[in-house]
Amino acid sequence: MVFPSEFEQKLGFDQIRHRLKNYCLSPLGFRQVDEMGFSSNFEIILTQLRQNLEFKNILEKDEEFPSTHYIDPTQYFKTAAIEDSFLEQEAFYEILRSLQTIVACKKFLQSNPEEYPELVKLTQSVAVSSDLVGSIESRFDERGHVRDNASPELGRIRKRIRDEQSRVKHLIDQLFRQAVGNGWVPEGISTTIRDGRLVIPVLAEHKRKISGFIVDESATGQTVYLEPAQALEANNEIRDLIHAERREIIKILRELTTLIRKNLPELKDAYYFLALIDFTRAKAKFSRDIGAELPRLSHGPDLNWMHARHPLLYLSLKGKREVVPLTIDLTIQKSFLLVSGPNAGGKSVCLKTVGLIQYMAQCGLLVPLHDKSTVGIFKKIFLDIGDQQSIENDLSTYSSHLKNMAYFLRYSDENTLVLLDELGAGTDPNFGGGVAESVLLGLLERKVWGVATTHYYNLKVFASNHSGIRNGAMQFDTEKLEPLFRLDIGKPGSSFALEIARKTGLPTETIQRAEALIGKELTGLESLMKTVAEEKQLLENRIKEIALRERKLTETLAQYEALSQELNIKKKEIIEKAKSEASQLLKETNREIEKTIRHIRENKAERKETRKVRDGLQDMIQKVKPEIHVRTQTDKIEMGDYVRLIGQEVSGKVISIKEDVALVQFGDLRSQVKIKKLVRSDQAISNPAFARIKTTGLDISRKQSLFVNTLDIRGKRVEEVNSALDQFLDDAILLGHAQIKILHGKGEGVLRKVIRERLKGNKAIASVADEHVERGGDGITVVILK
Repeated sequence: MVFPSEFEQKLGFDQIRHRLKNYCLSPLGFRQVDEMGFSSNFEIILTQLRQNLEFKNILEKDEEFPSTHYIDPTQYFKTAAIEDSFLEQEAFYEILRSLQTIVACKKFLQSNPEEYPELVKLTQSVAVSSDLVGSIESRFDERGHVRDNASPELGRIRKRIRDEQSRVKHLIDQLFRQAVGNGWVPEGISTTIRDGRLVIPVLAEHKRKISGFIVDESATGQTVYLEPAQALEANNEIRDLIHAERREIIKILRELTTLIRKNLPELKDAYYFLALIDFTRAKAKFSRDIGAELPRLSHGPDLNWMHARHPLLYLSLKGKREVVPLTIDLTIQKSFLLVSGPNAGGKSVCLKTVGLIQYMAQCGLLVPLHDKSTVGIFKKIFLDIGDQQSIENDLSTYSSHLKNMAYFLRYSDENTLVLLDELGAGTDPNFGGGVAESVLLGLLERKVWGVATTHYYNLKVFASNHSGIRNGAMQFDTEKLEPLFRLDIGKPGSSFALEIARKTGLPTETIQRAEALIGKELTGLESLMKTVAEEKQLLENRIKEIALRERKLTETLAQYEALSQELNIKKKEIIEKAKSEASQLLKETNREIEKTIRHIRENKAERKETRKVRDGLQDMIQKVKPEIHVRTQTDKIEMGDYVRLIGQEVSGKVISIKEDVALVQFGDLRSQVKIKKLVRSDQAISNPAFARIKTTGLDISRKQSLFVNTLDIRGKRVEEVNSALDQFLDDAILLGHAQIKILHGKGEGVLRKVIRERLKGNKAIASVADEHVERGGDGITVVILK
């Protein structure tokens, strides 16, 4: 139950109905949009929401769901129900095309029962006879005409018609050529059809020169259309055959109509299914446009919303600026929210957002909320908004509001959601505020859920002191004096009347007099509320800064750990290489020693030859002896020096030195390193020993530290995507990553399809899959590398 009767117009839901109709493909869907209404049945609402979500998934996956020939031929069923009646060919063509669509929809859904279980349930009522579809298909061609082979008699008649027409045409063409040769025919004209008969156009003055019958003449009377006497009998035969053809077609149509009559109950169910599919498809398209999701659904009243957006405002501002989302949490203990704040600060939008989203959900539409939000079910929604002055009933705006309040107090209960805009407005504030407070108290005594907006000071105090209601404030930029459109629950909002008055240019003395008239108590309260708002805004900014620093610190630490891991890997590679080279040198040395011993024996240890051999061994020793750098006094590392890790090119500055350990600043990181592992940057460049042990791993280390395992291609063209994806895969394989992600978004699914095609067949890839639904679902492709 909703109140008042103009509920949908006041909230803007009528605009949503209009948009849904624009998405429908047939009058079948239009009727479903018109019949869509408010429900408080949990099972019905949940089923409709799940159907909406499943069809939204079909659209986002670019599935080839049937989307043509959504035709409504139900208008012909009344005729078909009459005994011995028949439907024309056009009607059967519409029935055939639409039945083919119904069968295709059913086949698609039943082939995906696990993905679309709720939509599959809709197919259970579809029992269209295959004999019926087959019978119609066998009698009609793709243009909707009865086929020649629809019956043996029809085939025979049409063959005779073609034969007679061919004979008449041959005869007429012969006579026409003769008339042209004699100059009896107007220039540039040919034989034509008049009144269903093939005729020759002849100049009026020559009409007696051809034996025949005048069938028609031109508007000017200068040309007559003459049927030659020789063709009269054949044309009469053709006309008789055409009548026979029509009688045979009617016979076929009557047989098919009888078949339709026998299957009318099944056909009505089938077209109801098609209507629901058209309607659900329209809802899914609208849901995709507004970024709607399926929230948690509660059996009873509940309202815990995150990132709520007004759907119509979102569509109107799309591409211009972002809609500031609202977070609203009402509980059984605190079931009412009183929203205050400056004019044009978003109070009414907040109220309408609550009403419209709740009504959408209970009409079976997905809603623009975070999917972790909870939406409850109310049996009644009451709305009091806007100027409701009635000339006919002689009611003022305030009287109309009071009439609504009386209705609310009479019929509301714990299952009612009440929405009150500018509560108490329209009369003397001293009295209006008191009446409004009393109304609020009465609603809270009935445990009503609701949202109300106000400027009244006494209502803000009431909300602060009463256990069943909370204050909420629409935030305001006190420096720029501009609304922020953010809802802050827990404190009342200031109207910022004096600040806005100053901004508009009112004279200072006028402002001062206004402050004196208002009184110190109220201006002091406004100042206090303003100060609290400013302090909260500063605190929020500070929290954002700290969060940003923590995120940067985490990223830097991750880069450092990755670099450290890379260095350890390179260290192991260098050691293994050194061991291999040492083993090779040892083999060469042993061979040289054996050769030397053999040479000494052969020359019987002559002094001259022995010395020569020893000199050779000394050369060998120098060859395998490692170059060891001994730090000299000139190499001493001091505070402030720029140093490097031995064997690396990463430079840092020495911050402090304690005994044999130095504190070194490497970029954003500080690290304690033993001095013996460091070398001054200038020494590392000039000393050949350090140059020798320099590795080639630095570029890879840098690439590793800069590499991000998620590639964002949203908004790119296809040609840009291919090159970016190839480079990204090459880097990931080079750096040894096991898993990467590609962020392409959902949209129409074009980028996702391009990416999957590009990845297909790549031998370096183990598997490709969608991200978890809570982390982006099919908007992100996860790639596992071999």
